[in-house]
Amino acid sequence: MTVQVLFFGATADIAGKRLIEVDLPDDSKASDVLERLIADHPRLDNHRLHLSVNQEFANGDKSLNDGDELAIFTAVSGG
Repeated sequence: MTVQVLFFGATADIAGKRLIEVDLPDDSKASDVLERLIADHPRLDNHRLHLSVNQEFANGDKSLNDGDELAIFTAVSGG
């Protein structure tokens, strides 16, 4: 299956991209993608990362399906 990964904020700066496609086994979870991305971009591990799948907040246990959109971003603060 193929999942689109979107990077926002500091994660985009670290990855050097805003969007990539990742090929995964059919039984993959969000944490599987995150582990692969941290292996490719170790500086991601220096941040507290948040995930969303198809525009809904998710944790690493979220199962992925072909065509899903996984967004990775850091905490956002505002006032």
